[in-house]
Amino acid sequence: MAAVTLTSIRKSFGDTQVVRGIDLDIRDGEFLVLVGASGCGKSTLLRMLAGLETPTSGEIRIGDRVVNDVKPRDRDIAMVFQSYALYPHMTVRDNMAFGLKVRGTDAGEIDRAVTDAAKLLGIEHLLDRLPKQMSGGQRQRVAMGRALVRRPQVFLFDEPLSNLDAALRTQMRVELKRLHQQLGVTTVYVTHDQVEAMTLADRIALMNKGIVEQVGAPRTLYDWPASRYVAAFLGSPGMNFVRGRLADATFTADGVHLPVHPDHLWESTASGEVIAGVRPHAMHVLAGDEHHGSIEAHVEVLEPMGWETHAHLTVDGEACTARLDATEAAGLLPGDTVTLYVDPADVRLFDADTGRALTHRPGDKERYGAEGEGATA
Repeated sequence: MAAVTLTSIRKSFGDTQVVRGIDLDIRDGEFLVLVGASGCGKSTLLRMLAGLETPTSGEIRIGDRVVNDVKPRDRDIAMVFQSYALYPHMTVRDNMAFGLKVRGTDAGEIDRAVTDAAKLLGIEHLLDRLPKQMSGGQRQRVAMGRALVRRPQVFLFDEPLSNLDAALRTQMRVELKRLHQQLGVTTVYVTHDQVEAMTLADRIALMNKGIVEQVGAPRTLYDWPASRYVAAFLGSPGMNFVRGRLADATFTADGVHLPVHPDHLWESTASGEVIAGVRPHAMHVLAGDEHHGSIEAHVEVLEPMGWETHAHLTVDGEACTARLDATEAAGLLPGDTVTLYVDPADVRLFDADTGRALTHRPGDKERYGAEGEGATA
């Protein structure tokens, strides 16, 4: 295993900057997920780490080695691609063993490595089959097995589950997490799927237009997004946003009155136009008292989901969603006007121009100072 360090990494294709100065420390044994929308630079960053692309500038270090000029095969990494990239004429056993054979590994060691990886992945019964005789999920396990037998310092995954159906993706997420818990190998995983990022990662690096918007534990990014972009990207349904004004630690808009927990505001936050964000699960029909903020909403559509109902609303002209339990949703009908209550601790504020977070989790003030410098890291 090894730590991975990216320092001031930039990548341009002609005049187009794809990666714009990324600094990232990936801990030894960590499962780090690079997530972001298509075109944000996450796959390019992974390909530079693998040695398939050369950085325009910056330094890549795996363990104690700078690997900018090291060939992919000599970096002691193993990569699993979106396409399974299996040799169609080879059996599962031969596909998994091929890389070791090319390196001249002893036949007995190859057999042991393939057998151990197959047991770990539950594909011992498939070793003599050809890829065309297997399902997509089985082929993805073989692709992972081919990486496992290498016993690398770092695993690299480039959207490995995107070709699978929803049920298989869920199953494979569990398998990937179990494998990482057992093996403890440093893993860098690229996806555009925020559910994969939230469920798999020890830490998430959320990318946007070639930069990292925020790095941290999944719950930190979800609860304390450093920008409106992060807040909007993570969560399903996404965070609700309303534009209004802040004065005396209270946000107001038409039909909206939201006190903000004073310990969550940066001291540098000025009164004026801001954007308030509230997660759908933080909006309640029946939880109000004088200490809560309130939102007047018009009910547009109700989506019963079994144990909860998603209420699609209009608030001050903006579309919003509330996740309500069965008791809260009982009796609501499209066309109703409803008052929703929000705990001040659940209100997040963002600068109306830059999107930068104006609220912070307890303790950030001590770490970053009253102005919030560095809090997006």
